[in-house]
Amino acid sequence: MIIITSKYLIPKGYTAITLFPFIIVRTQSMRADAKLINHERIHLRQPAELLVLPFYIWSFLEYLFRLARYGNHAGAYRNISFEREAYACESNPDYVQTRNFWAFLKFL
Repeated sequence: MIIITSKYLIPKGYTAITLFPFIIVRTQSMRADAKLINHERIHLRQPAELLVLPFYIWSFLEYLFRLARYGNHAGAYRNISFEREAYACESNPDYVQTRNFWAFLKFL
């Protein structure tokens, strides 16, 4: 896991982003936020399972589908299966180690 701190690489309104194989956080203090880092670690596992490029294609297509359904960016983004899994499980520090293969499918 490679964590980078940069306020310039994070889109406005976000605190962190995972671009496989990197976790990018806005501030140095966010590196110590266990819940945030766990959320992003879940996002590291997801593209690894889908061989990276298909993960980003799937995310984009699912985002477009959710955008049509919810009619706004926030609703669409928050309801992508990958995000739903990460938000639901971010408080469990053991989740990444115990997570089943393609666990995001439960959140479709």
